Amino acid sequence: MIRATVMYPNGADARFDHEYYRTKHLPLVKAKLGPRGLIRAEVDRGLAGGDGGPPPLVGAMHLFFESVETFQKAMGEVGAELIADVPNYTNTAFQIQVSQVVDVG
Repeated sequence: MIRATVMYPNGADARFDHEYYRTKHLPLVKAKLGPRGLIRAEVDRGLAGGDGGPPPLVGAMHLFFESVETFQKAMGEVGAELIADVPNYTNTAFQIQVSQVVDVG
């Protein structure tokens, strides 16, 4: 299994509408990627950094798929539509990291 994490960095001028992200963008992601192999999606809201200071990320979304190929195919089909929604909730430049999920427990 893989996890694609979409990370939104924090910054002095960062704007991020968590309510829109949770109530509008997440349902859009599930509707578009669900039929294309999405196993589950999780959303994080940054609260603090490890030192108690501001969080390095204002938010993140974790998308779980069986394989990198399944994720890439799904994003190739509907990614542009999902990315077009980004200005509705943030002015930050997101980054995506794809990771293998390793069972540690």
